[in-house]
Amino acid sequence: MDREQFRQIVDNGVWHQNASLIQLLGLCPLLAVTTTLVNGVMLSLATIMVMAVANVAVAALRNLIPHEIRIPVFILVVAALVTVVDLLFNAYFHELYLVLGIFIPLIVTNCIVLARVEAFANKNPPLQSLLDGIFMGVGLLWTLALLGGLRELIGGGTLFSGIDMVFPGAQGLQLLPADYPGFLLAILPPGAFILLGFLIAWKNWVEARAAARKPDSGSDQASPLPLADGA
Repeated sequence: MDREQFRQIVDNGVWHQNASLIQLLGLCPLLAVTTTLVNGVMLSLATIMVMAVANVAVAALRNLIPHEIRIPVFILVVAALVTVVDLLFNAYFHELYLVLGIFIPLIVTNCIVLARVEAFANKNPPLQSLLDGIFMGVGLLWTLALLGGLRELIGGGTLFSGIDMVFPGAQGLQLLPADYPGFLLAILPPGAFILLGFLIAWKNWVEARAAARKPDSGSDQASPLPLADGA
């Protein structure tokens, strides 16, 4: 793998094919879990671990898996990894495990994980597949962290609320006055949907400005897509 391939994998995962802002995959945890920044980050880290290891496993075994049963095999691989992550969260972050609830086991059916296993890992070597899983997860991470932080700040005036569930003794930040009444819509799923729309609009605006500055680079921006899909 050369430097250009590495750059394309990073760009696609973090920005050009961002799973939440471009492909709009995994919206259920995106809208339901990101009530705080900590919840969004921790669920993203769990997803990154599953995606990275699942991609490597499938890439290593892709020539041994019959095409007709590849989807059930992929689901079994992902389910085994999710079970391990679920048990680790229950053992080491029990309070957070109770907060995240069913959304950790539901990583098994997360469209982001299955899409990358099918579209990329099933067609590429293990190293590239590992990087694709990691950086697709990083794209999910910053999206969920930003969305969770915005919802937490607007909804309750705090940031890093619940950090003590990850680092005992740590405390969140009260950024707005203590008498801030909060904004209930922000911490409800409809508020998450609205904020997600603003994030998508912001990303489109950034890309439109970049395209306006470089009018001849439109074809170059589309070039990373085939690599990310393993074509």
